[in-house]
This record gives sequence, C-alpha cells and structure tokens, in this order.
Amino acid sequence: MQPSGTYDYIIVGAGSAGCVLANRLSADPKTKVLLLEYGGHDRSMFIQMPTALSIPMNMAKYNWGFESLGEPGLDGRRLDCPRGKVLGGSSSINGMVYVRGCAGDFDEWDSLGARGWAYRDCLPYFQRAETCDYGADAYRGGEGPVHTCNGNGMTNPLYQAFIDAGGQAGYPLTDDYNGYQQEGFGRMDMTVRGGVRGSVANAYLKPIRHRRNLHVETHALSQHVLLEGKRAVGIAYDKGGIRKTAKAVGEVILAAGAIGSPHLLQLSGIGPGKTLAKAGIDLVHELPGVGRNLQDHLEVYFQFKCRQPITLNGRLGLVSKFFIGAEWWLFKSGLGATNHFESCAFIRSRPGLKWPDIQYHFLPAAMRYDGRAAFAGHGFQVHVGPNKPQARGWLAAISPDANDKPDIQFNYLADEADREGFRQCVRLTREIIKQPAFDPYRGDEIQPGGDIITDEDIDAWVRANVESAYHPTGTCRMGADDDPGAVLDTECRVRGIDGLRVVDASIFPTIPNGNLNAPTIMVGEKAADIILGHAPLPPSNAASYIDPEWQVRQRPGVPMR
Repeated sequence: MQPSGTYDYIIVGAGSAGCVLANRLSADPKTKVLLLEYGGHDRSMFIQMPTALSIPMNMAKYNWGFESLGEPGLDGRRLDCPRGKVLGGSSSINGMVYVRGCAGDFDEWDSLGARGWAYRDCLPYFQRAETCDYGADAYRGGEGPVHTCNGNGMTNPLYQAFIDAGGQAGYPLTDDYNGYQQEGFGRMDMTVRGGVRGSVANAYLKPIRHRRNLHVETHALSQHVLLEGKRAVGIAYDKGGIRKTAKAVGEVILAAGAIGSPHLLQLSGIGPGKTLAKAGIDLVHELPGVGRNLQDHLEVYFQFKCRQPITLNGRLGLVSKFFIGAEWWLFKSGLGATNHFESCAFIRSRPGLKWPDIQYHFLPAAMRYDGRAAFAGHGFQVHVGPNKPQARGWLAAISPDANDKPDIQFNYLADEADREGFRQCVRLTREIIKQPAFDPYRGDEIQPGGDIITDEDIDAWVRANVESAYHPTGTCRMGADDDPGAVLDTECRVRGIDGLRVVDASIFPTIPNGNLNAPTIMVGEKAADIILGHAPLPPSNAASYIDPEWQVRQRPGVPMR
C-alpha cells in the first residue's frame, strides 16, 4: 500500500452530506481534511443545465448504476437505483426537487430514539443551509449556500390548473409546503441558482476549493476502513490501479450514501456476521443493523392527453432542443433553467393521519425519466406515490472487493399497507384530474387507462409499472443505546468503533415525507456542529399545521361522515 498523507478528518463521498462536511470541517485553517470521491468533475453542461437532468442520471460516467435483485412484490422486476458518482454526488444527477419533509417525520425520529433530531432541533439547520428566493422567515433561510426557487414561476397554465383542481377537490392550498403547512397544493421548490443546478458541489465545495487545508481526491474508490482494534485510523482506497492509504488522527466519516456507506462498513468487517461470512469478509465487529432497514419511495405516472398545444411534448424535437440549449448557454434562462416540476401536492390518504402520506409532482409533459415521449402528441402527467412505506429491505456485500456491487433487496410492496396506499393514489388522483380546472386541457387517460378499475386491476398495473423515486435511506440508522438494530448513536458515531461516523441519508430511522436531498444536507450541517463540538443551534419554536379534525376526515373540503 502507498501512503498518501495524514489528516484530521477523512470524508468518504463528495455528495449531499460530504460536501457540507468538507466545507464546515475545513473552515479552521489548522484542520486538515481529505475528501475522497470515486467520480470525477461535474463540469458537464448536462449536469449544470436543470432541464437536462435525465441525461447524467442515465450515464455510467456519473451514476453508480446499482439495481435491485428481482423484487417479489413487483413480479420479479429489477429496479434501477441510481446514485451519483461525481462531485456533488446524487445532488449532481437528481431532479433538484427541494422538499424538507414534514415536521412529523423528524418528531418520529426523536420518538424512535434519535434524541435531539426532532423538528424543533432540525429546522434551524435547514434554515442555515438555505437562501430562499421568497425571503427568509421563521421557516426559510436567507443566508445559506443552497439557493431555492420555483424555476420559471409556473408560466405554463397547467401548473396552476393542477393547484386549482386540488382546491376544487376539497384539499387545502399551501403557500409554502416547506414552511408552516406541508399539507395541500402549491408551487414546488427546486435547488436552482441563476438558472444553474444548485448541487452541493456548486453550493458548498467550489467556493472553498482554494483552501490549502482541504484536499479533494477524485477517482478514488474506497475499499475499506483501516482499523486498529476497535478504532478507525484511516481509509484504504484505489486510484489509477494503485492501492493507497490515508491516515486520520481525528475521525473517519462515511458520507457515501444509503448504499455506499453500509457497503463500506461491511467491507471493513463491521456488520452482520452471517452476511460477512457469506461474502468472505472477516468479522471485526458484529453490528446486525448495518445494511438493514432499507427504505425507498415508489411512484407511478398518471398521463393524460392535452387538448391544447401547450406542453413540453411540443419542444422535444432537435431544433427546439437546440434553441432551448442555446438560450440557457447564453443567458441561463428559459426552459433550460428549470426542472419543470413547478407545482406539487402533499395529501393524506385517509382519516386518522396527522400528516400527509402521498406526494404529487406535476409535469406539463407526458414522458419518461429518460426523456422519451410517451406518445406522439401533447400530454401532461403527475407523479404520485405513498411516502411512508412499511416494507423494509436490505443490502449485503458479496465479496471483499468494493468493485463488486452489493446485493440490494428493497422488498417493494411486500406490506399490504403499501399496496393499499397505491390503490388510494390511483383513485384520488383520478378524482383530482376530473375537476373543472382541467376541463380546458384534459384529454383521454393514457395510463393507467380507463379499464384499470378494480383493486386487482390496480395492483397488477402498479406491479408492472411502478418505478423507484430514487430515495434509498435508513441502512445505518440512528437509535437509542438499548436499540439492538441501531448502527449509530445520536451523534452519528458507529456503535463499538471509535473514530468512525456515518453522515448521510443512511442514518435516517424512517424515510421522510418527500425527496431526500434537503434533509441530507440538513444532516450534514447538524453533524458538522456535533463533530466540531459546537453548541447546537437554538431550537425553533415555529408551529406546524395539522388539520384540527384529522382523526375523522381525509381533507378539509369534504364533509365528515
């Protein structure tokens, strides 16, 4: 092995938490920080242009290309699990949607043993990370690195039609789902600044690359944590065919994501003994929760023909794409400067729920994630799925070599509650789209199609068509000291191993009600204070909306039964 230096902190993974940590931990010029990333630079126009989001997501250069084993609940289908392999991690290939989750998500973490991670504790870190285009208030930040906005301001009338249809169906409207009231229909936020993708590489890393005490090593594949007894002392990694080692006199911090971090722990001999034995890895420390508790969001696309030629389907030709790209290149404006998800909704699927459990992304086009049109003509679609799945999966190393991707089993739809959730999604979505606000635009239902009616029909269609929303989480979860399944304590320290932490979406006890980029950035901010020994930011006293009659009604505009 070739030594490559000694540092105070070694961070593995330059993603949504890793870049935050690199920024905050290297703020003291006396502190030496090494940031290891397997991918390379993020200078590609396709990464930086928001509308091109489907391109880097589908490129092996930028995507680890994980996929699940055959999923029994999906008739044996294998689902893609894209993860960013580039500076910025998944924030450089994701859809740029900015959703924090609801207050109940973080209070749930606290109640499950992650003390100090309740909403009142986390909200100040969301604020510290953000500069909101609408202005700072008790919920939104005004001086943070991550800029949030609404893209092109819902200039396409279909965005407002979706919001109006929600109101007509009896649901509340919300001015800010990231503020006081998540529940309802309203505009959607995205991480875009000046028409450019607001990745963590752009927001946190690039402004500090000049720091002499921060070393960023790209194309470095971490193989395992170096251990001396039960203490982490560094990382072994491969670069250019050479095995190198970096030593840490302070801490090793894994920020490789919900797939990468548990995999690296297992490669280091930390995890379930039977799993490691099967993979031919010597057990160093038994920790049964490593790689367990895997959760993800699933979604389906409702697609409709549009009676007016106002959708993005009319802008998919080469000539249109050229002019969209040229305007973005010259002015960072126009259709190239948005992810096109500019309105959304969060609703409750049934009475008896305090918080929303269904999420909608509205898109004024009918197309797939790979950018291909669903049909020849104009259309629109809404992405919908239950956000609080009950099924739990796992991942497992298959050999001692980090080049060998782990086995991943999500167990999608293994729980009846998750199947019922999708039945509710289908029926509630049809009711919303049938509202008068869509009368000038709504054509035939492309999918699921009018013949998909019964529970059996819906179940079969969902099994065949549901896709991952690309939100894996929970595989190194935090928990109380007496929780045998918890991998970490509430300060993100790996139980039983000194000098080793995990800071990324894998630490979430349960999956939040929304996209994961925003809460992962928040985790990076909060963990940085913990690692540095700083006093936590003062807790927030900001209130959160709960329908006062949530126990007996599914939405305020529908009479109680």
